[in-house]
Amino acid sequence: IEVWNLVFNEYYQDKDKKLTPLKQKGVDTGMGLERLAMVSQGKKSVFETDLFELIISEIKKNTTKSYKLNLKPFRIITDHIKSAVFLAAEGVVPSNVERGYVLRRLLRRIIRYGKSLNLPKNFSISLTQKVIEIYKDIYPEVRLRETDILTVIQNEEEKFEKTLEKGSIEAASQIAKTGKLTGDIAFNLYESHGMPLEISKEIAFEKGFKTSKNLELDFKKLIKKHQKISRAGRKKKFGGIGKEATYEATKLHTATHLLHQALRVILGENVKQMGSDITSQRLRFDFSHTSKMTGEQIKKVEEIVNQKIKEDLKVREKETSYTDAVKSGALAFFKEKYPERVMVYSIGNFSKEICAGPHVKKTSELGYFEIIKEESSGSGVRRIRAILRN
Repeated sequence: IEVWNLVFNEYYQDKDKKLTPLKQKGVDTGMGLERLAMVSQGKKSVFETDLFELIISEIKKNTTKSYKLNLKPFRIITDHIKSAVFLAAEGVVPSNVERGYVLRRLLRRIIRYGKSLNLPKNFSISLTQKVIEIYKDIYPEVRLRETDILTVIQNEEEKFEKTLEKGSIEAASQIAKTGKLTGDIAFNLYESHGMPLEISKEIAFEKGFKTSKNLELDFKKLIKKHQKISRAGRKKKFGGIGKEATYEATKLHTATHLLHQALRVILGENVKQMGSDITSQRLRFDFSHTSKMTGEQIKKVEEIVNQKIKEDLKVREKETSYTDAVKSGALAFFKEKYPERVMVYSIGNFSKEICAGPHVKKTSELGYFEIIKEESSGSGVRRIRAILRN
């Protein structure tokens, strides 16, 4: 009742729990929708509210395991599938970095717990559809991006099913050799099979093995070392160019910025750069997108890029802070590689990105832009190969 009064009658509660009406109404309690639902529905847990119960009921229909005997797997799957749906609705795709890594971990944990409940293959799809059904009228983006959300989740589930089958066997074999799960073994499983530490720990527990004393610390050290090496390699590969770049590579680098923005125009702002490789002969551009581009979409992207080349747009550069660059609308998708001070390159009013350069002075220098191939580069990632002709 006290919580109800604080939320709906907007009272102030002092240290003695005395309630006094506030002069200014509209208190932000920080409770969130789910806790408010718990209070208004008179439930003891958020998992008993209709926001969760409908999803839990869907799980119950597909398993013979009792919810009363072990609440944990039901609740973890329910909580994670909701989070996964909203991440995917924001254009996040499973990957090994930043938000993509969070989504991948959520989905893979769902699959692991789904197996513990003997849920059928692709069970996450029915759960995803249930989440969308619950929230589609409140959050329109969930309804509008339903196809993309389902594609992202289904692709990751199918991919991880194969990984899990091989990885679980390998995990049990490696752990059995020493009788315990160590940081080295966990990292090897992560690097070779994409097995998150948490899942390796679960497998060790299920098989009756112990874990080393410094497991998590050792694993994190190896991950950081791996990330450092990867960033160095990516930085070298990202464009593969610097101040000594050839003029042809410089032109292709500028063309990449035009391509990136053109893709966002045609496919939507969910498109985010996932990687780039440029030589003096061609460019390769990886971007987040869940489906193969149609011939018409490819044609439109080419047309936009070539139109901007014909417009002879000036390429402007400006040094500023990373924070100010992002506030100004500059695109930035590799946060961990940017220093405090960055260069922002703007191509007319069409494109603005944080970039290390180099670039041409105006787009008319580029010639004719042509996409020679569009293909998959992984789950939720597409790749374009393109060239410039004189």
